[in-house]
Amino acid sequence: MMLELDAAEFERLVVDELDLLPDDMVDGLDNVIFVVEDRPEDGTLDILGLYDGVALTERGQYGFGEMPDRIVLYRESLLAICTSLDDLHDEVHITLVHEIAHFFGLDDDRLHELGWG
Repeated sequence: MMLELDAAEFERLVVDELDLLPDDMVDGLDNVIFVVEDRPEDGTLDILGLYDGVALTERGQYGFGEMPDRIVLYRESLLAICTSLDDLHDEVHITLVHEIAHFFGLDDDRLHELGWG
């Protein structure tokens, strides 16, 4: 049975999990916004989150006037894999760390090596 949480409750949970992340992980997140969407554009529930931007390690000229990078969490995808609120907190935490790591230039292979894949 899929866990149910409306959009507002889910967003509060995401904000709570963001607040629990270590300062050294979030302090460098310059010009990044966090967004909650119901599901990916393709309509599947296969993707839990997405980093949409240019990783720090790949930036050349980057400065004033740039559109913010986005870290997107997909509410329905995350709810579909969780059976309890504790599971949801864990999965949101893992997804946030995973997508923030992409911002800092870590690819999926390196994240798998580190146990965050």
